[in-house]
Amino acid sequence: MIITMLQNALPEHVQARLTDYAKLLRIDRPIGTLLLLWPTYWALWLAGNGSPSIANIIIFTLGVFMMRAAGCAINDFADREWDRHVERTQDRPLTTGRIQAWEAIALFGGLCLISFLMVVLFTNSLTLYLSFGGAILAFIYPFMKRYTHLPQLFLGAAFSWAIPMAWAAEANELSQLTWLLFTANVLWTVAYDTFYAMVDRDDDLKVGIKSTAVLFGDADRAILGILQALVILILILVGHQAELGSLYYLGLTAMASLFVYQQYLAKDRARDGCFKAFLNNNWAGLAVFVGLILDLAL
Repeated sequence: MIITMLQNALPEHVQARLTDYAKLLRIDRPIGTLLLLWPTYWALWLAGNGSPSIANIIIFTLGVFMMRAAGCAINDFADREWDRHVERTQDRPLTTGRIQAWEAIALFGGLCLISFLMVVLFTNSLTLYLSFGGAILAFIYPFMKRYTHLPQLFLGAAFSWAIPMAWAAEANELSQLTWLLFTANVLWTVAYDTFYAMVDRDDDLKVGIKSTAVLFGDADRAILGILQALVILILILVGHQAELGSLYYLGLTAMASLFVYQQYLAKDRARDGCFKAFLNNNWAGLAVFVGLILDLAL
């Protein structure tokens, strides 16, 4: 309410600019932030044995928001010419010229710098070293669809890099559990972003954009089912090694049930159904987080 009142008090041209910046950074579409946030929280709570520091929770919550926004800015910069040929993206601010390319680069650099300063000032040297890898992955991912049919794998690595960073910030070390969690999240990201890519597959084929949705072809749902099964299996291994109990496994059961539902949503490979399957992954990540924190607390 207060934000709306303040926005309405601004001149119309300023409101329009702020709206375009919000669209560029996907502030109006928080799904990507949530999909990045849940695994980061998994790592914080596991590394902190159920009691992560408040400082790390704040740092990584803000960091997730800023780095996701930075990733959106560099993604739209990379795709600014191709987006005009894709139904879902042809009205993006960079594609239409309402925002200039240099502005997207400046936002990407500024958000990365703020995130980096938070790591420097408030975490440890191991987290600092890992942050360089995160920045590199965030930058190169959008360009991978030009060279490989596996850009979702690079997105998976970029989205999962917060896991070792959060673990390092909380425990000042990395463990086998860290990398099990990382691997599960990479596979999960490839799965849900393939659902997302299936929305644009027809347009992507016309303009030559590469993706796992294009690569998998008619085997897409079968391969996604295998990836989802591997995610559950690895998270079971995480639970076994961390000596977690029934509430955690209840969360995994909920995730598995949602995976089955996603397969149902995408059964016809229609744009709307695939997009709903992608969005549903927010609840899958939340289910695991709720199961994890309740198990560690009780």
